Amino acid sequence: MMEDEIAESLDVKGQNCPMPVVKTKQAVDQLATDDVLEVLATDPGSMSDLAGWAETTDGVELLDQEEGDDVYKHYVRKTE
Repeated sequence: MMEDEIAESLDVKGQNCPMPVVKTKQAVDQLATDDVLEVLATDPGSMSDLAGWAETTDGVELLDQEEGDDVYKHYVRKTE
């Protein structure tokens, strides 16, 4: 479970690749540095897609991912 305070929550449930990543990037761009974005997705591919995006994108850090029954939760911090 995330300890950090969540600044925004993004609901991309029902959307498939690449939309969760596209929407996450757009949402992160609107955040202030050090803000945490919670992303709620139903696409199982979002686990690897968002991890790969965060790894190759400057200014973001993937803090955590949680796999639920129907919903995948991702926590992304804007680092710059």
